[in-house]
Amino acid sequence: MKTIFSPLLPILLSSGWMACAVTPQDVHRDAIVIDTHSDTTPRFEGDDWDFSERHPRSDSHMDLPRIREGGLDVQFWSIYTGKAEAPGEAMRVALRRIDAVHRLVERHPNEIGLATTPDEIRDLVAQGKLASLMGVEGGHMIEGDLAVLRTYYRLGVRYMTLTHSFHTTWADSSGTSTIPEPLHGGLTSFGEKVVREMNRLGMMVDVSHVSDETFFETLRVSRSPVIASHSSCRAIADHTRNMSDEMLRALAKNGGVIMINFYPAYIDEIANRETKAYFETWKATFDRMREEHSDDPAAHYAARRAHLSEHPVPQTSLDVLLDHFEHAIRVAGANHVGIGADWDGVASMPRGMDDVSALPGLTEGLLARGLSVETVQKVLGENLLRVMGEVEAIAREARAEY
Repeated sequence: MKTIFSPLLPILLSSGWMACAVTPQDVHRDAIVIDTHSDTTPRFEGDDWDFSERHPRSDSHMDLPRIREGGLDVQFWSIYTGKAEAPGEAMRVALRRIDAVHRLVERHPNEIGLATTPDEIRDLVAQGKLASLMGVEGGHMIEGDLAVLRTYYRLGVRYMTLTHSFHTTWADSSGTSTIPEPLHGGLTSFGEKVVREMNRLGMMVDVSHVSDETFFETLRVSRSPVIASHSSCRAIADHTRNMSDEMLRALAKNGGVIMINFYPAYIDEIANRETKAYFETWKATFDRMREEHSDDPAAHYAARRAHLSEHPVPQTSLDVLLDHFEHAIRVAGANHVGIGADWDGVASMPRGMDDVSALPGLTEGLLARGLSVETVQKVLGENLLRVMGEVEAIAREARAEY
């Protein structure tokens, strides 16, 4: 059972009392550590990959043994599929991924629990279980139907990213490597309805992947604090997936939280250029893999991971990642920053943060930069718990008015 962080510890440390007795490891262990974005989810769909077994880094960024080693207490699993052409296809894949998370919990009832509220999270953490939640990564998966959105919520989904790297029929995306030509200039009237319905349900609105115009329109429409589940700082690395200082300040005014993404290509401009060159060099190889394994996603994944293990994607330093946390805290404030690493959704991680087992190094690095224990505690998880609670409270008010 995890010892929940004592509110007296920051006071004791700041006064110098017990300064020698309390270590970064203590701070990390006693905090509730939350990550809002992992793409490990498709691995749960079959029976040939055991989450309870330790796997090599070349295979995945996380599994239960390494999660325990890294002191991670709460994970939001990404429910994602790419752009689908056939009507209903995106929804079918999303439901299969949601089912896979439920089955994961059913297979490991003594180790993992499904949570939908902050109280449930705290209860599961106190029991020593990994609290699992879900986020739908892309509004295209509601297929333009609010009934589908409501169904996802009933199944346990607690955030939805309004777009992925492409526009939906009702919201513009930021793109990934390049910014696509705007389609709507932000949100359409239906997009505004989506945001309001998410507020009414108590589902967090996620603005990672959206265009700048969509971001600001979402903040105008939303009654609830919003999150960026896996984004970083444009002032450190000028990438379309990151947020400008103006956006960080607006997010803070809204009461929301930016969850910092760890991907070197997003957080380091040099690593971004090197990564682009890497994928240009190996494009034919990856295209051939995709063609050879078009009917077997598991085999395609295995072939791709084997290649990445033998030919690693460029990385950056842990210091660069810490720069993003420090900058976001300085601009948005200590109450508005968290962790959204993008485990198993990106091709590399910073050196020293190669998988989830290395997470204590983040706490150590933040403390070494002079951040208070109270601030680090908030970044590790309390900020996200606060937003969840506020989103719930506003939803209760909205439903009472409904």
